[in-house]
Amino acid sequence: MSNHNARSPNAGVVPLGTGLLLAMAVACGVAVANIYYNQPMLGVIERDFPGSAFAGLIPTATQIGYGLGLFLLVPLGDIMDRRRLIVGQFLLLGAASFAASLAPTAFALILASLLVGICATVAQQIIPFAASLATPERRGSTIGTVMAGLLCGILLSRLLAGFVATYDGWREMFRLGMPMAVIAAIAMAITLPRNYPHTGMPYAAAIKSLIHLWGSEPVLRRASLMQAGMFASFSAFWTILALHLEEPKFHLGADAAGLFGLVGAVGILAAPLAGRLADRRGTELVLCVGAMLTLASWLLFVVWDSLPGLVIGVIALDLAMQSTLISNQHLIYALRPEARSRLNTVFMTAMFIGGAGGSIGATLAWETAGWAAVCGLGVVLALTALVLQKAGRPVREPGAA
Repeated sequence: MSNHNARSPNAGVVPLGTGLLLAMAVACGVAVANIYYNQPMLGVIERDFPGSAFAGLIPTATQIGYGLGLFLLVPLGDIMDRRRLIVGQFLLLGAASFAASLAPTAFALILASLLVGICATVAQQIIPFAASLATPERRGSTIGTVMAGLLCGILLSRLLAGFVATYDGWREMFRLGMPMAVIAAIAMAITLPRNYPHTGMPYAAAIKSLIHLWGSEPVLRRASLMQAGMFASFSAFWTILALHLEEPKFHLGADAAGLFGLVGAVGILAAPLAGRLADRRGTELVLCVGAMLTLASWLLFVVWDSLPGLVIGVIALDLAMQSTLISNQHLIYALRPEARSRLNTVFMTAMFIGGAGGSIGATLAWETAGWAAVCGLGVVLALTALVLQKAGRPVREPGAA
């Protein structure tokens, strides 16, 4: 429960209007885009650092940084003014992006990428902030709208980075990231309300409380584990897609893999729709349908291994992933209003670990037995998520905060 000396979570809060909600959604997309800029540019970067054994680790360093930021920075949202925190993180993100553009060696770029990943977790400060500003009956649709902005950032980041790197070089893309982050900081400073700490606990206690939240909240455990399975399945597909498309059967390049990201844009439409459905019908239906849709997509990849099959399957996979993500966030944000940032830390860290496991497992499966083994892994992960969703069903839906 909230410390009795802390301000009320709603103290100084203004109603969440459409303009503020859209500003938060766009800022979320700008933040998360920084994690994905390096993926389509990796070949260009490697050519600038010939013979370096470090260049291939740049995306990994960014992801590790993001994981560290989730654990170390996101809990701050419960113990300090979120507006100040978000603005500060965006300014640091801009500085990290500019440092990446100046990196003289691949190792220096890895260090800068680590910082970019840490600071990009500002997106995970915005999501619980939006949830806390929304009325209980609109929390699902609010989360869905902000997540739609985040998904736009992921999709557009790959397209933008590939275009800029092709015509102006990878350094120019990182230079462009700096003013984008600074503009986002200014926009958040202007539009966000002050948001006083929800709890009076010190930082060390907030970090330690993550373990307590995991142990004391079965709904949080179930949502985190289920979403970890979903994201593992999702990551398995996207990790191997480009390699699968390069096979003689398709003979397509990285540009085609990037276009599949646009196909996945259907997931952007799913986010607010899933949020509204969770508001009206509860989360159980959305979670069950999402897990079953993921399973169906992998079975489709097995029986219809063609471009049309991949297109239909990736639409289903993206719809499922975003629907369950919104619904599980809807569940956890209703648990403890004073701990939404820490709940988000636990949830996203578990999801992040699941995604990393899915990527590693898919790589091993691909090297062992190709696409068929990857599909087998995807089926197992989807079934695991479905079992977790069913077996761990809570006795009650968390009440509105």
